[in-house]
Amino acid sequence: MRTDGRTGLVLLASCLAQFMVVLDVSVVNVALPAMRTALGFDAEGLAWVVNAYTLAFAGFLLLGGRAADYFGRRRMFLVGLGIFGFASLVGGLANDPALLLAARAAQGLGGAVLSPASLVILQTTYAEGAARAKAFGWWSAMGGVGGAAGGLAGGVLVGLLSWRWIFLVNVPVVALTALLTLAVVRETRAEQRPGLDVAGAVLVTGGLVALVYGVVSLESSPWTSARVLGSAAGAVVLLTAFVMVQRRSRQPLVPLWVFRIRAVSTANVVILLITSAMFSMWFFVSLHMQGVLGFDALTAGLAFLPQSASVVVGSQISSRLVSRLGPRAMIVAGATLTAVGFAWFSLLTPTTSWAAGILGPGIAVSLGMGIVFPAVTTAATSGVDGSLAGLVSGLVTTSRQIGGAVGLSVLSTLAAARTATLTAEGASAPVASTSGTTAAFTVAAVVVAIAALVALLVPAPQRARTPEPAQV
Repeated sequence: MRTDGRTGLVLLASCLAQFMVVLDVSVVNVALPAMRTALGFDAEGLAWVVNAYTLAFAGFLLLGGRAADYFGRRRMFLVGLGIFGFASLVGGLANDPALLLAARAAQGLGGAVLSPASLVILQTTYAEGAARAKAFGWWSAMGGVGGAAGGLAGGVLVGLLSWRWIFLVNVPVVALTALLTLAVVRETRAEQRPGLDVAGAVLVTGGLVALVYGVVSLESSPWTSARVLGSAAGAVVLLTAFVMVQRRSRQPLVPLWVFRIRAVSTANVVILLITSAMFSMWFFVSLHMQGVLGFDALTAGLAFLPQSASVVVGSQISSRLVSRLGPRAMIVAGATLTAVGFAWFSLLTPTTSWAAGILGPGIAVSLGMGIVFPAVTTAATSGVDGSLAGLVSGLVTTSRQIGGAVGLSVLSTLAAARTATLTAEGASAPVASTSGTTAAFTVAAVVVAIAALVALLVPAPQRARTPEPAQV
């Protein structure tokens, strides 16, 4: 991609931010045992080291995206960096479980401001077309690499230093990114400045938090528990009230007519479906390598390197072809390849080696996802007026996060049930675990195949859509 010096540095700042935000979803997994020993976490509290981040991140994404339109994209990007960096410092220095959990929630809040702002900065820096598609390609690749690199980065930092450095390492990266931002990113905000829809913000944030809380509670509670059902009911009530408020608001947080833009609605459905399967790959493959193949954490992290490289390769292929072939063709091709990879994964057996059963399908899934994400981001954000840039970026990121959280919880519950059934029937631990994993991968293949069919509805790019007047 040919860029001048300034736009290249803008891209670097946005990609560094996206890498950090996604990396911090998964990097803590390897460090959980060390945190438990150092701070005295119980089992449920330890799970919330992961869940507190997920909950705050998913809950505040839409609000973060809209805040970028209202207060300015560079300003909110810097605010997100500040929150994320300070929370990382507090987390790295924490000496009790409550403080660490608070820091993780604050990290999630910072990420919810930072991630949509980073995307909309690229959208407003690069003109629509090939240059923007390539920038989105790098941004999407950093998200994929961040997810894949979590195990490796966590293993190296915990093994060579301590668990505290999985947080402290963010501080210098945040400082570098902030300096880059101050030097090269120009301030932009929506030409038609949106109003502050306080009621809408409270309702949608509460609804998303309730939804994700119910989903992550599935890790320790059954579907029929009061915690899960109560959270689901709360989410339905709050999100229904949010829709009613948006229909009547003169300046809504989320103008509902934006979902009538077919590119926006179909692209977000595709993202939701794809990420519901994608997050499961890192989770189940990591468990299989360590629990069945006997890899240690560092070896398992190194074994993910081909997948990380494949995400980057796929994103660059997509970003170079999307302006010529259109996003629909790239999304369908990438989703089809991803579905094939998951179907290939479903053939795993307890005795299948890494080279024979994980390397090939892992590359197929990662390459396919790398192809999908720049194209689907292009489809969701092209043809949308600049006043909605932050909102649409927030929708894209929210769909990714909600899809990942829901998909992982549903598939892990399915896998656990299958494993428990076979264990009760007398199957060995490796056989039962592998069967649960392959059942989850079979469902993931079907879900991604459905995403490929939905992608056929993605329209050709259109000129920017002018906002419709609010309907009272």
